[in-house]
Amino acid sequence: MIVTLKIKLGTYWSCDIELEDSSTLEDVHFAIQRAVDFDNDHLYEFFVSRTERSRDRTVYDDENGKLFDTVIRDIFPLDRDRRLFYLFDYGDSWIFCVSRTRKSPHEAIDGIKYPRVVKETGERPIQYDFEDEDEYDDEQEED
Repeated sequence: MIVTLKIKLGTYWSCDIELEDSSTLEDVHFAIQRAVDFDNDHLYEFFVSRTERSRDRTVYDDENGKLFDTVIRDIFPLDRDRRLFYLFDYGDSWIFCVSRTRKSPHEAIDGIKYPRVVKETGERPIQYDFEDEDEYDDEQEED
């Protein structure tokens, strides 16, 4: 079945992504990376908690292997006071809230490739905000 997830970054950007309910959290990671057009060059995790800052959380990361064997239908629905968060890049701490929309699950449509972004609002985040190519080149030389 195809479900729709809403991915929100604060109040200024969000998108709805349709994907199979058998998709793993790793699949969701790749779908979000494509939606925001990030470089996928940092570690990441998902976690369930009340807030993004709560220490009481269930973590899904590559260290415990839960990214690869936890599927969407096993996470949703969440308890009423819990949310799923996606943390990308522990240095810059991009934290996205991931929720399931009220749109009813449906069968995959022939000819449609999933996952796919079906709605986007706001201004897409910029992973690396270089004002010009010289600044980017200087940073690359330091590495």
